[in-house]
Amino acid sequence: MQLNSNIHLPGFEAFTIQKSEEVDGIYYLHVDREVKNHRCPACGAYTSNVHDYRVQKIQHTRIFGRQVYVFYRKRRYVCRSGCGKRFYEDNPLVERYQRQSMEMKQAVAMELIHGKSFRDVAHRFDTSPTTVIRRFDYITAPLLDETQTLPDVIAIDEYKGDAGGETYQTIIADPVNRKPLEILADRRKETVKNYLRKHGERVKMVVMDMSHSFKAAVDQALGHPIIIADRFHFCRYIYWALERVRRQEQNAFDDYDRKKCKRMKHVFYKQPETLTDKQAWYLERYLQKSAYLKRAYQLKEAYRLWFETAKENGSKHLGATKAHLYEFYDLVRESGVTEFEQAIGTLQNWQKEIMNTFGFELHNGYIEGINNQTKVLKRNAFGFKRFDRFRAKVLLHHQYKKLDIRVA
Repeated sequence: MQLNSNIHLPGFEAFTIQKSEEVDGIYYLHVDREVKNHRCPACGAYTSNVHDYRVQKIQHTRIFGRQVYVFYRKRRYVCRSGCGKRFYEDNPLVERYQRQSMEMKQAVAMELIHGKSFRDVAHRFDTSPTTVIRRFDYITAPLLDETQTLPDVIAIDEYKGDAGGETYQTIIADPVNRKPLEILADRRKETVKNYLRKHGERVKMVVMDMSHSFKAAVDQALGHPIIIADRFHFCRYIYWALERVRRQEQNAFDDYDRKKCKRMKHVFYKQPETLTDKQAWYLERYLQKSAYLKRAYQLKEAYRLWFETAKENGSKHLGATKAHLYEFYDLVRESGVTEFEQAIGTLQNWQKEIMNTFGFELHNGYIEGINNQTKVLKRNAFGFKRFDRFRAKVLLHHQYKKLDIRVA
């Protein structure tokens, strides 16, 4: 198949296509450049004297859905000004000592950044996973925007990465501007503390889950900044308490109701006004079968009412929010539901950090979203052995996922 002269291929604007052909499903392009004055790299003189030609075979991105190889007839110039230097002509197609075009390397880099696995990218570009990994390692350092100084507000969380011989890694993000800042190799207190001491001189507030290890690291490294407990993590203690009560009480039901109560457990956690008639019927049925379960459910609803009111109050009515929280504590103690008494013990230990949640209206929702995307990246790649590649993969994906640009 011959290429008409009025067809222009992206990336070949500076070349003349001498011949194009398709052999066994592979598209071959034969190209060269016009003779031009080139500056001698040795003496700086200009020359257009051609010394010889050499044909280089270059792998390129697919064209018309076909694998492409370019045969570039490149010329060497010779300096006639006296130094006799021989050098190759400049070209925008391929770098020195490379066998893949710059266009292909750019496309591979973008695919890697956009979250594809190494093997998947290698398959799409008709190359080997090893070549793709080398390309990834090459682009990591210049592209990765390393954080030197943390902002005033940061969020800290852990996730199960299984990389570098560690089960869990720690991620630090900016919850205000919504971007990840750093991934640490593990979740140990010393690791977090050392990083915060080095980069956290500006940090004033930290959003985190209710981890004693993280809290100790933050306090020791940053000198007791404002710690904000993530609302999801302290709310779940209430729902865990209700779950323990449900499991305990349903064991006393007959075999049918025990299994049915387990299948319909979601009705205990939904808001009553959102239940269907069928769901409301089952909820009432099992609350009537156990007075203890009913008290636990009423406590959950009392907590939910407090939480919704606290969000509405925000930072303007923290005194009222705190007073209503004490009323909830009294209600739990009067109820005699042991599981909830244990839950409010945890809430009391973290009460200052919980109140900060409503005072500053910050939470870890964004960082949890990052963790979910990280799990997808990990699953697509069937895991990462090396932590440095896993870290670069996650950070590059989030830094460039909204940019549709070429990268060198």
